[in-house]
Amino acid sequence: MRRSTTRVLFVCLGNICRSPAAEGVFLQRLAQAGLQERYAVDSAGTGGWHVGKPADARMRSAAARRGIQLLSRARQLEPADLARFDHILTMDADNLAAVEAMARRWPQQQRRAVVEPLVHYCRRRRASEVPDPYYGGEEGFEEVLDLLEDACDGLLTTLEQGGIQRG
Repeated sequence: MRRSTTRVLFVCLGNICRSPAAEGVFLQRLAQAGLQERYAVDSAGTGGWHVGKPADARMRSAAARRGIQLLSRARQLEPADLARFDHILTMDADNLAAVEAMARRWPQQQRRAVVEPLVHYCRRRRASEVPDPYYGGEEGFEEVLDLLEDACDGLLTTLEQGGIQRG
């Protein structure tokens, strides 16, 4: 029996630092595990300021040092994403609130996404959110990647074990 594709969306504010990095890390983990065919992965921002732009150069550079490619272009989250994706994973409380507010305006019977913070899947690190590195130094981008690698490993393990239930 063929398993259906699991659709995962990572969301941050502008879709140029954290969420494209999460997308890149998750895609790398899928490739390493030979699971690319089982998943469709994307990222989006709650704001539209950077639509069409590549990921921040500092994040691309930090990711590249870890062998992670960030190829996506920024896009803004849209209500239809609630129906298109199985899982929407947010980077911080503001992103979570924005997605949940959008969900309240979308007919419940048309929503399929489980919306939750990505850091819930961290196994080695403790964090309440993935901090926004945009206004900080290089170490902030490395810290974000450390968190994302931990969270994406936990997320993939949980998904492969069938551990996320629709709410």
